Amino acid sequence: MNPGPFGMAQTGVPFGEIAAVRDWMGIEGPVEKPKLEHPKRPVEGFACPKSEVSGRRLWGLFAERFGSAENFFRDHFVVNYCPLVWMSATGANLTPDKISAAEMVPVEDACLAHLAETIRATKPEWLIGVGAFAEARLQQAAAQLGESFSIGRVLHPSPASPAANRGWAEAATKQLLAQGVW
Repeated sequence: MNPGPFGMAQTGVPFGEIAAVRDWMGIEGPVEKPKLEHPKRPVEGFACPKSEVSGRRLWGLFAERFGSAENFFRDHFVVNYCPLVWMSATGANLTPDKISAAEMVPVEDACLAHLAETIRATKPEWLIGVGAFAEARLQQAAAQLGESFSIGRVLHPSPASPAANRGWAEAATKQLLAQGVW
């Protein structure tokens, strides 16, 4: 998936809920505006008053389980498969599945190459997709590398998911425990 307008688009951090990035991770700084900014979705950086629900859920779980960001990042890394934001004329977030397949081919190629290189550089024990889309891309990247990895997934924390709205942290924890990740 691609970032939403109130998370990574504002902070540059995957699932970039401002409070989590600023207060838990200790990251804050100026964020420049893009050359072409959507008038209905301004980039306000850390001054953005909106919350990123997916990021609040994801980083909230990690903060609860690991205490500090240092403890989490000692053995974990989060990367966004496609760090590009597309918006409709109304300002609605456009996910890649809403863009023509032909237009997405070069984007998908670049994103998959970047994901494979990230895996090669970090040499992870586990690859966990946040949602089925991410899991599928992890499988493709691993196949591209010709290596074997333990691959799993957790439910995406999006508020658009009814299942995520019924206790996402508990569901994700259960999935990670069942897979042997935690």
